[in-house]
Amino acid sequence: MRIDKFLKNSRLIKRRSVAKEACEQERVFVNEKAAKPGTEVKEGDVIRIQFGNSSVTARVLKLLESSKKEDAATMYEIIE
Repeated sequence: MRIDKFLKNSRLIKRRSVAKEACEQERVFVNEKAAKPGTEVKEGDVIRIQFGNSSVTARVLKLLESSKKEDAATMYEIIE
């Protein structure tokens, strides 16, 4: 699954266009490498997102093509 789609489906970032923009500005990393919007993610990958002065690190637990609000939090676990 594409990183921009995963970020939207998991609700780590609200909109896919915002996720795409974050990737283009090199604020999203997959396994410590800068991610482009089309970067493929798989279960077990570690994603780090930088929001201004803070950052969120999460591990991908499962990939869902579409998710309800309740299911979104089960797609990842926050590491730090």
